[in-house]
Amino acid sequence: MAAGDVTVGMIFLSQIVLGILGNFSLLSHHLFLYFSGYRSRPTNTILKHFTLGNILTLLSRGIPQTMVAFGLNFFISDSGCKLLFCIYRVGRSVSIGSTCLLCVFQAITISSGDSRWAELKVKAPGYIGVSVNLCWILSIPVNILFLRYVSGYSNNKNSTILKDVGYCSSARQDKTSDTLITVLLSFPDVVCVGIMLWASSSVVSILYRHKQRLRHIHTTTSPRSSPETRATKTILLLVSTFVFFYILSCIFQVCLAAIYNPGFFLMSTAAIINGCFPTVSPFLLTSSASSTSRICFAWIRGQKIILGAT
Repeated sequence: MAAGDVTVGMIFLSQIVLGILGNFSLLSHHLFLYFSGYRSRPTNTILKHFTLGNILTLLSRGIPQTMVAFGLNFFISDSGCKLLFCIYRVGRSVSIGSTCLLCVFQAITISSGDSRWAELKVKAPGYIGVSVNLCWILSIPVNILFLRYVSGYSNNKNSTILKDVGYCSSARQDKTSDTLITVLLSFPDVVCVGIMLWASSSVVSILYRHKQRLRHIHTTTSPRSSPETRATKTILLLVSTFVFFYILSCIFQVCLAAIYNPGFFLMSTAAIINGCFPTVSPFLLTSSASSTSRICFAWIRGQKIILGAT
């Protein structure tokens, strides 16, 4: 086994371990808030589905890629390959959709009462559950349509095979069909990225105007940002990270589509970049979650004191 294959395998394995631990930690935190009776924030619902999408993405793509990198025979049937592809695409779509919802909801939350979002600001929490469920419902049929182009690995070197990722293959179509498939698969992601950038620019504008107003307020105490402001900055960091890795992923996907027989290094690098966001994102949200945990524990201690006094 080549040293490069071992290095790639270790990177995949590190992504799986760190990503699963981080996402399970974040998921268990929000589940704890739910079952403890603490009145959680509306965004906690989005974050629970966000972590589930990340976990599905890491498991469905990371484990097969790791086995292939370490030289293990991982040849599955057409149905198994299609199932892995569907789980990966659905998990990825839910993760992207949840990030988009999180950014939009935060933009609505921090908007002023006299803005055009004033009426929606009150109703937004009630739409979160429906919006997150739509992310799951819409992502399934969109990605199932393309399962016919994915097949299990075949030992026969057939000219119809466009590229082999080690455990699955995709049939080569004409350039028009390949372009159409790529555009249709990317269209929901591009729409979500566009909405994220628009919502993020609105958030930055709101924070800037708020900062300008605070300059005219003189106080003897040291200013401290509100929980909403800290949460907003965390979400902006999350969106910036996603956009960065998404642009890198698009560049490598174009290279994979343009090259007739892409090598192992190029395919592995593209897969590693695709796994970066679901691995890193839960750790970006850890600080915000830890602040909520301290509030939650304080609330639970208060309830115990009240019950002990009665």
